[in-house]
Amino acid sequence: RQFVEMTRTRIEGLLAAFPKLMNTGKQHTFVETESVRYVYQPMEKLYMVLITTKNSNILEDLETLRLFSRVIPEYCRALEENEISEHCFDLIFAFDEIVALGYRENVNLAQIRTFTEMDSHEEKVFRAVRETQEREAKAEMRRKAKELQQARRDAERQGKKAPGFGGFGSSTVSGGSTTSMITETIIETDKPKVAPAPARPSGPSKALKLGAKGKEVDNFVDKLKSEGENIISSNMGKRTSEATKVHAPPINMESVHMKIEEKITLTCGRDGGLQNMELHGMIMLRISDDKFGRIRLHVENEDKKGVQLQTHPNVDKKLFTAESLIGLKNPEKSFPVNSDVGVLKWRLQTTEESFIPLTINCWPSESGNGCDVNIEYELQEDNLELNDVVITIPLPSGVGAPVIGEIDGEYRHDSRRNTLEWCLPVIDAKNKSGSLEFSIAGQPNDFFPVQVSFISKKNYCNIQVTKVTQVDGNSPVRFSTETTFLVDKYEIL
Repeated sequence: RQFVEMTRTRIEGLLAAFPKLMNTGKQHTFVETESVRYVYQPMEKLYMVLITTKNSNILEDLETLRLFSRVIPEYCRALEENEISEHCFDLIFAFDEIVALGYRENVNLAQIRTFTEMDSHEEKVFRAVRETQEREAKAEMRRKAKELQQARRDAERQGKKAPGFGGFGSSTVSGGSTTSMITETIIETDKPKVAPAPARPSGPSKALKLGAKGKEVDNFVDKLKSEGENIISSNMGKRTSEATKVHAPPINMESVHMKIEEKITLTCGRDGGLQNMELHGMIMLRISDDKFGRIRLHVENEDKKGVQLQTHPNVDKKLFTAESLIGLKNPEKSFPVNSDVGVLKWRLQTTEESFIPLTINCWPSESGNGCDVNIEYELQEDNLELNDVVITIPLPSGVGAPVIGEIDGEYRHDSRRNTLEWCLPVIDAKNKSGSLEFSIAGQPNDFFPVQVSFISKKNYCNIQVTKVTQVDGNSPVRFSTETTFLVDKYEIL
């Protein structure tokens, strides 16, 4: 990169002379000619060269050269010619922050990173406008839904037909189901989870046109796209460990649906020993048909780890203790329809090492050039199947990419966050252990804390709903189950 006015011939001549002047037998890293001084630093197979005048301060030049060489690993995974060429413009922009008009700028690596990110005020304004539009659309939907509910209640009091809910069938049934569906749709829009669309009534209904209001936001975004604007989804910036938390619901969702979810928080020491492990689980019941409101859940608890169970206050605790049945205290009452109800939750807290589902052993050892790091995992619970496992190891900044030796699975090096992500699609009984070896400059403390994220469709505590029956007649009811076991925090300190 050229920072002062010079002819191309002059620059090419200076660069062509450099390999001839450089003497590898000497210790120092500068060469002087009659007019210029070459200050250089070897970087594997390449050289970082700074050409200055002879009256330039060599101490400042060495500091500038050191900053130049620290910038390169921020953008290039490997110090090779093709990698440098691929990121040439990123490097030029970063170099221009270090030197301006031939003089060193007073900046550090963090400031260079901030300047080159080019945070856009216009983008923030656009996102703020879009969020405001979405909020207004949701508020309008809620207001309309309240108006329709109020109109229906007024009509029921006066004994008239509910306005806007007429169909080919019974107006009362159609009105009730439609209103509940509209309310549920509005409630679901506020939740971050992806929920399946509820079944719509067969008859024509004016109230269902409410959904068209929600399209205003999409129309606004489409209009911006047609004008040439690039619309960036707000989810794109999420990391893998966070993205795994959003998972699709089952395709076949019965009228009685159970969601069994467990979250684990675990902290281990690097030399072994479980500092704390806490697991929270819950069974959420969702009924979408009111004829299945009076039911009982048959729970099978094969847990041997000593979890503490707690039922909902409206659930008959004696019935659950005696027969492992979840039912309401008043059998004549029904469970709420079209809403998620937590009926049973459990908690496990322990410092027993044998309870750790996935053990991580990180072993950094100092060598002549830095550190050799060996890290291995082992699945201790053979009945578990962990998916999308990401083991994140922090790395020292400004030392370039790690040199990977042996690895089971794949890896990603994030030079901006200074992390190495070890990615394993599945860990189960057939693939219960694996290892990763890499080398990089640094100290053993630089590689902690190690963080782990995963998702599983099998729960840690063996608590399952095996059967659902009607209160009257004990006849079985078809049901669906969605099981999720995921990480809240999993660290090796």
